[in-house]
Amino acid sequence: LYGQALLDFQKNGFTEDIKTYSTLGGEDVYPLPYLFRDFNDMPKVEQKALQLANGKILDIGCGAGSHSLYLQKNKKNSLAIDISEGAIETCLLRGINNAQVQDIWKLKNQQFDTILLLMNGAGMCGKLNKLVDFLNHLKTLLTPNGQILLDSSDVIYMFEDEDGNINIDSEYEYYGETEFTMGYQSKKGKPFNWLYIDYSNLQQAANFCGLKAELILEGNHYDYLARITIQ
Repeated sequence: LYGQALLDFQKNGFTEDIKTYSTLGGEDVYPLPYLFRDFNDMPKVEQKALQLANGKILDIGCGAGSHSLYLQKNKKNSLAIDISEGAIETCLLRGINNAQVQDIWKLKNQQFDTILLLMNGAGMCGKLNKLVDFLNHLKTLLTPNGQILLDSSDVIYMFEDEDGNINIDSEYEYYGETEFTMGYQSKKGKPFNWLYIDYSNLQQAANFCGLKAELILEGNHYDYLARITIQ
């Protein structure tokens, strides 16, 4: 559905937005044009990450390819990957030279100087207890002096009451875990797990993997940019 929505927008202009349903935030609307934004319309954490990206770059979960398009225009060497065929077709239609359908878990025998996980890209690991495995896999794709640049959000604010007290239901293993379902036009996709990771837990997971996390920038809405390198 996601890929179809991107393709429709690329080929026919705006039709309608993607709807998302999550166990964390309920129903929401995801504006399609936002996925086709240029550098000036990106949040500052994304802008900073793109400015820090160097060497051979891997853009994971590239979507419509807005980040890779910026990198290509600035003569950077980047590979855009996504599991969605529609997303990659959209990237190619937008003029991105190096884009392929690829599951990051199956990517092997390649190394990159910069791995980008933007728009909360680390969330694709789905659960906090899978984060260490995810980081360990990414570590195999890094050059010795390489870096992972990722943004995420600490969603603890969603559990605050009017008095500032935190109320987290005991059913949550970790408050940043959620289940998403996407809707587009009259169709609904399959539910999938997604993770919003606070910086402290990210740092602990990185340390466990022999990696070092560094807080680069904090955004305007509980979001942050982190850099992860090999210790």
